[in-house]
Amino acid sequence: MSADIQNKRLPGDFESAVRKMQELMCVCGDFKIRRIKLQDRQTAFFYIEQMIEEQKLNEFLLSDSLQNGSLEEAMDAVSSAETDEIRKIIDGILAGQVVFLSDASSKAKLFSVGQNPLRSIMEPESESIVRGAHDGFVESLETNIHQLRFHIQDRHLSVHYMDIGERAKSKVAVIFVENIANPEIVEEVKRRLSYLRIDSVLAPGIIEESIEDNSFSIFPQIVHTERPDKAKASVMEGCVLIMMDGSPSALIAPITFFSFFQSPDDYSTRWISASFLRVLRFFAFMIAITLPAFYIALIAFHFEVIPNDLIITMKNSIVDIPFPPLIEAMIMEITIELIREAGIRLPKPISQTIGIVGGLVIGDAVVQAGLISNMMIIVVAVTAVSSFVLPSYEMSTSIRTLRFPLMFLASSFGFIGIGLGFGLILMNLCKLESLGVPYLSSLTPFHFSDLKDAFIRLPAWFIKRRPFYLRPQDSKQIKHVRGWRKNED
Repeated sequence: MSADIQNKRLPGDFESAVRKMQELMCVCGDFKIRRIKLQDRQTAFFYIEQMIEEQKLNEFLLSDSLQNGSLEEAMDAVSSAETDEIRKIIDGILAGQVVFLSDASSKAKLFSVGQNPLRSIMEPESESIVRGAHDGFVESLETNIHQLRFHIQDRHLSVHYMDIGERAKSKVAVIFVENIANPEIVEEVKRRLSYLRIDSVLAPGIIEESIEDNSFSIFPQIVHTERPDKAKASVMEGCVLIMMDGSPSALIAPITFFSFFQSPDDYSTRWISASFLRVLRFFAFMIAITLPAFYIALIAFHFEVIPNDLIITMKNSIVDIPFPPLIEAMIMEITIELIREAGIRLPKPISQTIGIVGGLVIGDAVVQAGLISNMMIIVVAVTAVSSFVLPSYEMSTSIRTLRFPLMFLASSFGFIGIGLGFGLILMNLCKLESLGVPYLSSLTPFHFSDLKDAFIRLPAWFIKRRPFYLRPQDSKQIKHVRGWRKNED
């Protein structure tokens, strides 16, 4: 809890106490003060609207025990605590309780009016993990903010609402921690959103395309997530969260290229295993982009590079194939994409059958027919598996698309074409920005402390500062962790 409210107490005067609470919670756009005159007494109810069920609160305010009975007895019957400590009062509000204050007492009473989610909260299928929390965002903005506030019980968590859409308005929330996030980044997000003029916002992807720095780049510049724990980690680092009513997906910005290779599982397992898996993802990224192109260049231009032990095997595999390597690869890659899309659109039990049976039957049939070589089947299969290793669906889609131009370059110029393609990709990555933050931050511009959680993940106690590229107001996130070690500070 912040030092400015530690050991502080509510003023004895009712009006002063109300003003004090309003001042302390002013950064929370969803904080409500409800003043009601009950039995000739001035009373006030403090709460966060997304954390309670207002219908239940209204029923309580209209109940006979409160309207006609003793006010003290009615409140004592529902209150769970009574205190004048500001710290406890704010903790109760952030935890979803209602605070009652009257001019008859200098102490506040806390009671619960819980909120019922509109639908059950389940783990997102596209972001499943082995360890950690298994909850996910839903289509209700109020429920999503409730989940976020449950994970981040900090009065500085600021929620700012905007209505976007000229005909059908959509409620959008910009969420950040007020004393961590860089104010310039926050204002830039709000500024870009304020310029969005559209009849209706169909999906968060519309917002993403409207506020990203370069919409013509194939690489995503904003992270999508349906996981509250991932959103919490990003917000606590200094990122800004954009959420829209009617969508379970939250947008995180600004980000870097390395953000797409990080998974919540990395922080739920030991750092050595997490580092190995992260390096494996980068390796899978390279395979998914280059393996088909490398194979095409090898067969079409650089057959002499193949080891002697493999030459006969590869020659026997391709000798009777009627198509050149490029056409062969295109047929299989497009077939894999068709099976993948069909699996997404079909009902789950059928999609699993289509994916397994379709892959086996088609693969075996084209080899038996002599249309595709065994080696090409292996290359395409390894490439497809590698593209699924990445935790981010957006980045996975991008590398699936990048394969095709690299295949054409390899078919035309061999290894030189692959080198040219990689040069263009690297130029694009160096040029990209996410809300003004360089896309390859941590590496270029170089900052050593950020590399501790980029290619690998060092132990949690070793990563003491928030990412430098976010320029947070409070850069130090770990002060003292392993105090039990006498030689460590």
